[in-house]
Amino acid sequence: MKSILLLVHDDSGQEGRLQVALDLARGLRGHLTCLDVSIAPEVMDDYVSLGGAALLMEDERAAEARNRKRIEPRLAHEDVPWDWIDVAGNLGDQVVRAARLSDLIVVSAKLPSFATHDMANLPGELLIRTNRPILAVPESAIGLNLTGTAVVAWDGSPEAEAALRAAVPLLQLATSVTLLEIDDGSVALPASDAATYLSRHGVKPVISTLSAGGNSASTVILKEIGNQAADYLVMGGFGHARLTEALFGGVTRRLLEDCPVPILLAH
Repeated sequence: MKSILLLVHDDSGQEGRLQVALDLARGLRGHLTCLDVSIAPEVMDDYVSLGGAALLMEDERAAEARNRKRIEPRLAHEDVPWDWIDVAGNLGDQVVRAARLSDLIVVSAKLPSFATHDMANLPGELLIRTNRPILAVPESAIGLNLTGTAVVAWDGSPEAEAALRAAVPLLQLATSVTLLEIDDGSVALPASDAATYLSRHGVKPVISTLSAGGNSASTVILKEIGNQAADYLVMGGFGHARLTEALFGGVTRRLLEDCPVPILLAH
């Protein structure tokens, strides 16, 4: 996990993304690639069709040029190697293109104060399209304590397996790792097998098996994050069909909305 792709954009989640990405690059001795996307306007109305799109895009490019002038001097004083890429267009397409040789993509979990619908749905889109692990960062994040406490939400699904494998470089740095297994009859592979796998990588997790008690899995996970004072969560993303998730919600969607710590997701 040496090549870290960070979405740079002048929005309310940028500072949290930046601080988390810097902590990752330092802790993993990795390289940070800052992808600054000038996002093309999405709304097709009379204003856009009459040439307003070009004006909006010009404003967006100017804003991101100013953003680069603010961020680059800060990066120059950080002890991480980095480079910068400026692109313009559809947000998802640009991140997917840049992620081809990346090990991890850092984006925001949600950006409710940002008007672009494309940004709000980005973690799920990238999980499906890139086959790369995603670190979804809450807007309130001030960094990532890699030597702290990690919670791994485990249900034995292929998505959970992918997330566990992807997270090994991080879990090797953690002081405490909890494998959270929710006893609701849905566990496909016991947490003890996951613990054995981690032990072969030098990680000694604690297994916590909890009853759902009539609560949703997302509610149990959020409660355990609070009880453990966890620094980040590892879980498989969108285990059910995306259409089902969109219609009925789901664990991934709920956690992207409400989780107070960064989430490492894989699909």
